[in-house]
Amino acid sequence: MMAKACSQLLPFIRLRLKFLLIILGSNLPANTIAQVTRAPAYPLITHDPYFSIWSFSDSLNKTSTKHWTGTDHALSGLLRVDGKTFNFLGDLKYEAQVLLATGDDKTYDCSYTETKPPGNWMDPAFKESGWSRGRGPFSDKPVKGASKWLSREIWVRRTFSIDDINIEQLILRLKNDDDVEVYLNGSKIYNCGPCVNSSFAELELADSIKSRLVKGKNLLALHCVNTGGDALLDAGLSKRQLVQNVSQAVQESVVLTATTTRYKFRCGPVNLELSFISPLLLDSLELVGRPVSYIDYTVSANDGQNHDVQVFIGASSTIAANTARQKVQVDQYKLNSRQILKAGTVEQPILAKKGDNLRIDWGYLYLSVPEDSSIQQQSAGHDETIDNFILRGRVGSPSRRVTEGYNIMAGNCWQIVKLGTTPVSKQLIIAYNDRSSIHFFGQNLRPWWARDRTVTFEKMMLESVADHDSIILLCNRFDKQMYDQAQKAGGEEYAKLLVLAYRQSISAHKLVRNSEGEILFMSKENFSNGSINTVDVTYPSAPQYLLYNPELLKGMLNGIFYYSESGKWTKPFPAHDLGTYPIANGQTYPEDMPVEEAGNMIILTAAITRATGDIEYAKKHWPTLTQWVDFLVKDGLDPANQLCTDDFAGHLARNVNLSMKAIVGIGSYAMMAEKSGLTDTAARYRAIALDYAKKWMQMADDGDHYTLAFDKKGTWSQKYNLVWDKLLDLGLFPAEVYQKEIKFYLSHQNAYGLPLD
Repeated sequence: MMAKACSQLLPFIRLRLKFLLIILGSNLPANTIAQVTRAPAYPLITHDPYFSIWSFSDSLNKTSTKHWTGTDHALSGLLRVDGKTFNFLGDLKYEAQVLLATGDDKTYDCSYTETKPPGNWMDPAFKESGWSRGRGPFSDKPVKGASKWLSREIWVRRTFSIDDINIEQLILRLKNDDDVEVYLNGSKIYNCGPCVNSSFAELELADSIKSRLVKGKNLLALHCVNTGGDALLDAGLSKRQLVQNVSQAVQESVVLTATTTRYKFRCGPVNLELSFISPLLLDSLELVGRPVSYIDYTVSANDGQNHDVQVFIGASSTIAANTARQKVQVDQYKLNSRQILKAGTVEQPILAKKGDNLRIDWGYLYLSVPEDSSIQQQSAGHDETIDNFILRGRVGSPSRRVTEGYNIMAGNCWQIVKLGTTPVSKQLIIAYNDRSSIHFFGQNLRPWWARDRTVTFEKMMLESVADHDSIILLCNRFDKQMYDQAQKAGGEEYAKLLVLAYRQSISAHKLVRNSEGEILFMSKENFSNGSINTVDVTYPSAPQYLLYNPELLKGMLNGIFYYSESGKWTKPFPAHDLGTYPIANGQTYPEDMPVEEAGNMIILTAAITRATGDIEYAKKHWPTLTQWVDFLVKDGLDPANQLCTDDFAGHLARNVNLSMKAIVGIGSYAMMAEKSGLTDTAARYRAIALDYAKKWMQMADDGDHYTLAFDKKGTWSQKYNLVWDKLLDLGLFPAEVYQKEIKFYLSHQNAYGLPLD
């Protein structure tokens, strides 16, 4: 089925590419390279919105690896050669020690005012006459034991005492919403505006700031302005010792492909090749739904000599926690010739939280290596693990089987004796069992791999071990095929963009199935309301899934169809979303997008029909599609004041691009009616679509282009919804519409692309 679907869809994808390339005015280079060497962020472990670890720097050992939200999800890597240690993975540093607590430790006493004080309010000698005493942190939301902040501005003073000012690294921990100024003993040490830090920013302060600390009493003073929306202020100080006797490995290259990120390092006389493979091959639901990645490495001597080498790769238990302040437990055990480390929070609050800027704090992180005398596996405190490896080339006592605490390091240490020029390769499995993935209208849905309740996580993980070599071959083959096809269709720069988008798009979804056995492939709207299964997020991501597996696009639509067909959603157009991730109990976005989502759902159902050559999916939902298309006929040509997917621009009445979506949606319904044998229905709706297209051209015409809104001459916008008229071969809009718009776009093209309007 996949081969048939791909072969049918490729001509339409090429048409879309040609259309986009004309818009972008690209001059395609003749030469190609099958790789990406620079990225805004580098995917390492990417499976779903919670199990998603990235490198935010061009050098893997420059910063800590992070969850996509920016919170540390630390992977660590050290290589020891003849007693000398090199860091190749993550930012090697000891844990910070609290000097002045923040609200995630406890509430704290402070002085504050919401009335503008005299100009010297930040000085230690300032008299706090008229100031209030309260407890931080400060927020407009309820925080147990803390003070409410409901005004526009707040000024806070916190005194603290220290005896030892011999501090190697001073760190400011700060949450602020919005703009903030921070002073230490009267001197400004930080300011930010416009600025929001909804989770703690950890700012390493310069030595010149550190020198302002004094023995005895010190003062941290803060001023925060709430410019709109939420209000939040919380700050404290920490200190950290610096790790000694470790050199930075020299990163020689990084290459990113669709499924793999590869690094090469020089660690003195030893070369290291390191690969992170998340085998998200879309034609295999088993692999997409299997939350297992591989970390493979190869070492060899580069000087012709033999060397004693130890390699350490570890993961912080905070990968299984929302914050580093949650207590975790790490278990160590053996199963079927494998050593396994399993980490998770003690609390295990399954599906208890929803929203943005959250990490998973239920389920378990797994690390697995072979049972081998040359491989030691152990969990211990973060700093203890680092020190043991640097000093001894080991990771601690092998007798410890259960470890409880905070930020525990789960690690693996390989002993490679007399390493020469012959390469030695090793593998590590990293996986995550979330136990329950999505709450869907009253039911907790299990992850895809667990739909058969007889399959344990360990069994699935062992299958991944056995499949390693064949999966690596499949990944390499797909990576090359995808890049070559993309380069041929759109050129080198376009191919690079597709590589960058591939894992990012897939890992923004979670694959589950509902109680009826239907696929649900549910997206998270990251840092944009946190919605689950947003229809206008599905719409732009659809081509990747149409090309590689339309069943996954069905999984993106099934939940929305269910919401309407179950009677839970009663409006004549589709919902915007199904809730706030990972809770799908119904729309939580405060406003509807009536024409937007009705057009999206009909167009994407038609795209599935075209890609698969099968009308059955559309037939299954025909009454619902009919209700939605009739809504478009009634309200789509000249839309009322409403939001569309460009909701950052606010409400807009008489939106020309939105009208075009409605017209294409009506034409898409007519196409499906024709394929269903409903000849009269097809003719009626196609006639409406053609009539609306003519009216659209008259109403939107503005000389050399078409307007942003029907009543706003002198404006313009991208008519990106037109692409589906071409992609689905509907023939609703004549060539002159394409030509006029593209010519206008080329005259408004900027250095980095075309504005939306």
